[in-house]
Amino acid sequence: MTNSNRVMSFGQKIAQDIRLMLVFNKSNRPWHFPLIASLCVGLPVLLGAYFGRFDYGILACMGGLVILYLPQAPVARRMVTMVVCSFGFTVCFTLGVLASFNPWFSALMLGVTTLLITLICRYWALPPPGRFFFIMIASVASTLPFDLSQVPTQVGLMALGGMLACMLAFGYSLLVPAEAQPAPAISAIERHILVIMLESAIFGVFVGGSFLLAHLLGLDNPYWVPISCAAIMQGNSFKMVWHRQIHRIAGTAIGMGLAWVIFALSLEPLQLAVVIILLNFIIESLVVRNYGMAVIFITPLTVLLAEVAAHTLSPEQLVLTRMFDIILGSVIGLVGGWVLHHPRLLDYARRRAQRTTATKNGIDRPR
Repeated sequence: MTNSNRVMSFGQKIAQDIRLMLVFNKSNRPWHFPLIASLCVGLPVLLGAYFGRFDYGILACMGGLVILYLPQAPVARRMVTMVVCSFGFTVCFTLGVLASFNPWFSALMLGVTTLLITLICRYWALPPPGRFFFIMIASVASTLPFDLSQVPTQVGLMALGGMLACMLAFGYSLLVPAEAQPAPAISAIERHILVIMLESAIFGVFVGGSFLLAHLLGLDNPYWVPISCAAIMQGNSFKMVWHRQIHRIAGTAIGMGLAWVIFALSLEPLQLAVVIILLNFIIESLVVRNYGMAVIFITPLTVLLAEVAAHTLSPEQLVLTRMFDIILGSVIGLVGGWVLHHPRLLDYARRRAQRTTATKNGIDRPR
């Protein structure tokens, strides 16, 4: 193959990848789910704005994100999933905020939390968004100013937000019942604890390491670095990891412009609450159709949730700082995705899992 043919083939591949990333996928998500999700996130913020404690409302609305884990299942299974995920949110937030007194310990705690969350989500095959929001909450909590006297209040607000989401999910489930969906089939090899532990350890090392690197570089409030790293590594293959990186950087660049506009308007707390509800509704309508388009609105929403209470930077500084954080986290996530999906790296663990499974089946087989 000549050099010109190679260049043409590479250019055609890139063009095909770009076309695929611009496609809007079909979705079986009902139109009313984004509405209930927006209420779970928006009601705590509206209450916080009304009572003059917008910062409290922001903390509680992060607990409301647990509604995104509502499965298509009967009411009993829905509520068990919601309660367990809400408890997981609270634990992740508590570990993050308790470790925020020291950057090294905070990075270690974030890495361990990521490892455990990934292990649990992979073993029980938790569907998307999977581990992402657990890691996001732990990352944001790790950058909060450490004040031991405020920890019970902060954890309580997070738990209350989750409880409100559970109550709304129960009412929604009674009004809109869902048929039971068959659980995804998981092979014994994929569910083998050795393989899952290795993958979880790699995930934890890169997410915790990205947070530590951000602190060593002196970045201000660098929650975006581990969040971006986790979002990129979430892909099921290296090609998906690469697509997510392009989606995230391109979508974030546009989304940061939208965030700049929101902050430049100097909106009142009640107006910001309405903006948060609208952004969440748009995200939940788009995320299952096109991830890149959803990132455009995910970016300002996440910035609002993490920055609006403090808001110590000017809009221009905020956009530039967070853009650098996201690019750094995305690059680290790309490297982590390459390691995670390297064809030979986890091959040994999979062969061990196959041998263990074959041995177990041989022993258990009746003679």
